[in-house]
Formats: sequence, C-alpha cells, structure tokens
Amino acid sequence: MTVTVRLFAVLRERVGSNSIEAALEDGATVAETPARRAERPELGELLDRMPVAMAVNRDYADPGTSLAAGDELALVPPVSGGSGDANVHARVTDEPLSLEQLSRLVSRPAAGAIVSFQGTTREVSRLDYEAYREMAEERIRAILGDCLDRNGLEAAAAEHRVGPVALGESSVIVAVSAAHRAEAFAGARDAIDRIKAEAPIWKREIVATESGERARWVE
Repeated sequence: MTVTVRLFAVLRERVGSNSIEAALEDGATVAETPARRAERPELGELLDRMPVAMAVNRDYADPGTSLAAGDELALVPPVSGGSGDANVHARVTDEPLSLEQLSRLVSRPAAGAIVSFQGTTREVSRLDYEAYREMAEERIRAILGDCLDRNGLEAAAAEHRVGPVALGESSVIVAVSAAHRAEAFAGARDAIDRIKAEAPIWKREIVATESGERARWVE
C-alpha cells in the first residue's frame, strides 16, 4: 500500500519537497515508516537525532497506530515554542493580525474581564513561520476548547501567522474573556503555553549580516 508522508520545516528543506510517497506492507504501523529512512538517506541523520511526533490524517498518533492505503502521515518536528463551540475561534493565516479585532470576538455580556496576549518578533530581522496549517487550526481550536472548560472562560480566540513576520510585528495573538480577571489571566496563559507546545508550527530566525542573511530553525 502507499501512504503520503508530509514533511515540514527542516525535514522539508532536507528532502526538497513537502511530501513523499511511501510504499509499505499492508497493516504497517506508524512506527514502521521512519524506520524505512534508509530508503531516504537525506532524512536518516535528522531522524536519528530529532524527536519527531507523528500524525495520521491530522490527528497525533501512537507508534502502534495502523495505517491504511491513502492515509496521510505527517512527520512533525519539535514545534517552536476540535471544538465546534461558537465561543472558540482559531485561525492560521499569512495576513497581519489584529489584537483589537480578536478581543472584540471574545466580548460577551457575562464577561467582566478580557485578557489578551501577543507575541512579536524581536532581536532578528524577521521570523519565517511554517505550519501544518489544517492540523494547526484543529489543534489550536481543541486547545481553546479545553481552556474554556478548565478555566471557566466565556470565550477564547487565537490566531497565528505563517510566512515572514518582520521585526516588531505580531506572530501570535490570544484573547479570552471570563466573568472575573483571575480566570481570564489563567485561561490566556494556559492557551498560549499549550499553543506554543502543541500546535505544529515552526519558526526560522532570519538575521541580516554584511554578506546577506543567516537563517536557523528554532528548536
């Protein structure tokens, strides 16, 4: 059987493509796909030293998860840094972010506090962000839904940039509302900490030098 293997960030750069096709035995598991790295020597050294999570059809998967023909298996490098609830908003976009608009999205009659956060590019010329876009939105939406329940929030919203983000511009914004400030502060921190840890989004620092630009992926 054949499955599509999605690649991101440094893995995509090394192979020179955002996906490859892998021919596997029927009934193969998730763990068996990276084990075939000898067939892709350009990936071998990276996969030997890098902890890579795996997702099947946009859901994180255990090594023992069985694959079927036509599945999409994503190799998810360490990231930098599905609720249908109308009180949850998640978006991954290449457009500039507006904290004011996001704060309006979470405004509710029962909310006595709105807390927002924005992460901005600092110290480098720009950051280039790459994401497994569809899965990132689903993961952020699920995180916000969890935060809503755990922190007693009225609403929660988050947006993340992809592509180049210049010095001083926002790369990620979060806004939450709650009846009281303690819940709002706790919910905002919970949301941004989990988004940075769990959403499949990677960043590359671009530093201007006399000879041009220097780039490195941020672990």
